[in-house]
Amino acid sequence: MHPATVEARRRRTRRTPAVVAVALAGTAVLGVGLARFGLRIWEGTPFPVADPAVTAQRLDQRTVQAYDALDLPQAKLDTEWTGGGRTAQAYGCEYRGLSHLGDQLSDSPPNVPGVVTVSTEWALKGVTEDAGQAALRRARAALRRQGWRVTTYTSRNHSISLEATPPHSDARVGLDTYPGGRLALSASAGCLRYPKGTPVDESGDVPLPPQRLPGRLRG
Repeated sequence: MHPATVEARRRRTRRTPAVVAVALAGTAVLGVGLARFGLRIWEGTPFPVADPAVTAQRLDQRTVQAYDALDLPQAKLDTEWTGGGRTAQAYGCEYRGLSHLGDQLSDSPPNVPGVVTVSTEWALKGVTEDAGQAALRRARAALRRQGWRVTTYTSRNHSISLEATPPHSDARVGLDTYPGGRLALSASAGCLRYPKGTPVDESGDVPLPPQRLPGRLRG
């Protein structure tokens, strides 16, 4: 290929990211201009409205279903698990739609006020490596029979991770084995907007009541 042709292609390749950035910036400016004239532009799909405490309770129920599928009656509750507890955090829920394109292009996109992600996590102890791997295989088969969709099942460095979604739900339930005989159970829901009047702390997070775990579990 002629050297001049090669150099021309290189120049076009270097210009491409800049052209894309300018185009996106122009779209953001256009959106602001339309809003000033009172013209409605797409604001993105609204976040569902739900009570974070009710959502956390449902997530606890999902982890209990997963625990039952593990079939580990001898395992005990790990009361020292550092990631344990419920959370409803104002984190990871960013603006969507053309009306907030400028926020989306920001290096640090702001979170949407009044929107949180809800999650719950707890763990078992006294689960050997072999027992944990066998338990996750049992859980994978049992949850599938119950209509769950297993989205992830990976094995790495003698640890196994399983992620599944219950039927008619967008919740994500995770089961993970760890060294030291630990097996963690977690569940999370997508971004949701909490009802007006819901108490929040100084960080914008919603305080939640304690977890509801199986009464047969002992620490």
